[in-house]
Amino acid sequence: MLVREIMTTEVVSLQETDTMLDAAMVFARSSMRHLPVLRDKALVGIFTERDMKRFSPGPLSGISSDKYNAVMETTPINKVMTHNPMTLKPDQKVAEAAEIFATKRFGCLPVVADGVLVGIVTTTDMLRLMAQMMKEG
Repeated sequence: MLVREIMTTEVVSLQETDTMLDAAMVFARSSMRHLPVLRDKALVGIFTERDMKRFSPGPLSGISSDKYNAVMETTPINKVMTHNPMTLKPDQKVAEAAEIFATKRFGCLPVVADGVLVGIVTTTDMLRLMAQMMKEG
């Protein structure tokens, strides 16, 4: 089985010039936990809900809501994203992807073909595949 058979092709992404506020809005309005970051159509990074928690001022930081909003509105994603994330190719075997998930403990792997983001595989996709395979025997 190949990655192209299980990947999600309708990927919500950010541009590297988008802000943390833009990412927060996507996370708040969806069930997404991982957002590929693009420069035009080329993948340059990944930004996750975990990154959001790590880089956002915490409620106990003592900063005012105005300062909090200023940080969120002015911090570009390219300052806080993971640069050059590990990727998959559409024709790569799913077993290879599973091995990467198991050893690297990633929550997602963007799928890139000819330098362009074409999909994403998440741990949820892998679990869904496993459940399907178990049902089929």
